[in-house]
Amino acid sequence: MKLLFAGGGTMGSVTSLLAVVEELKDKNPDVDFYWLGTKDGPEKSVVRQYNIEFKAVASGKLRRYFSSLNFIDIFKIALGFFQSFIFILKYKPGVIVSAGGYVAVPVVWAGWLMGIPSLIHQQDARPGLANKLCAVTAKIITVCFPESVKNFKQRKVQVIGNPVRQEIKNPKSKIQNLLDKYKLNKKLPIVLIVGGGKGARPINKLVEDSIKELVKFCQIVHVTGIMNYESRIMNYGNYYKYDFLVDSTEVLQLADLIVSRAGMGTLTEIAYLAKPAIIIPIPNSHQVDNALYFYERGAVEILDQTELAGEKFVKRIRNLLSDKKKMKEFGEKAQRVIKWGAEEKIAGLILSLAK
Repeated sequence: MKLLFAGGGTMGSVTSLLAVVEELKDKNPDVDFYWLGTKDGPEKSVVRQYNIEFKAVASGKLRRYFSSLNFIDIFKIALGFFQSFIFILKYKPGVIVSAGGYVAVPVVWAGWLMGIPSLIHQQDARPGLANKLCAVTAKIITVCFPESVKNFKQRKVQVIGNPVRQEIKNPKSKIQNLLDKYKLNKKLPIVLIVGGGKGARPINKLVEDSIKELVKFCQIVHVTGIMNYESRIMNYGNYYKYDFLVDSTEVLQLADLIVSRAGMGTLTEIAYLAKPAIIIPIPNSHQVDNALYFYERGAVEILDQTELAGEKFVKRIRNLLSDKKKMKEFGEKAQRVIKWGAEEKIAGLILSLAK
């Protein structure tokens, strides 16, 4: 059996699909996996860690506003469609699986023209244009939240929650070993600050403005992302910077508090681990909906990116770290926001489609 996964550009759609890959490998070790992603996204190095054959295809973004880039991206989409068609013709996968991202659209459409069924997973609270386009031809659509059902043809939709990777469910390393590996002190709170696979300049700038005060009362593990970013932070004790972590699960386990964007991949792992979090969603995006979904259920704190200030940021972190009861409450409520076991359900649906 051959299965083709499509997604990338950011890690948002990738982590959930990798959780499904792991489940499928357990159920059927004879499956051959292939992945079509972007050339410059962070997904390539992570996907190859799972021994999956990775190929990059052209992708373009269909903006719902006027931009000269739309004209260029039309040609990229056409090229991506042609590349996907050739790849599918060569490898003949039984099912195509995607969880969003513009790179998936030409792959799913090319597969539909060749009679290949697809399964689309909608993890964000608000569906993006890419998944809406893919859903037109999809056989099955799975969603994380019940509120998302109304956005698709209901006969295709199943509410299942969001997949979780094995590394999150069954950590391989003991906490003390991880503390030693990352040279962290277990007696001082650990705050993980991450802006996604590519990074987030506003969050990185916020860390620059706050770091002098933050390191006085906590340890900062700062994942800046793979964007072209040159940190102006000098060498501070209690500050540890990484451009990108192929396996982010270790620092997620270590963190006492997480500061993050509101991609559902990250929010899902935060929730599963019952970690307290301060969320800074990308303004005017689907991430705002994700953040509000958790916030309205008392599961996270939210910071508005347009109002970021170093002094305010330091105060929020200090106050939350000092309130152990609230930290525990955030973690427990976050864990109840999402249904668990989605990786098993999606794997079963994929196998049924393949038959």
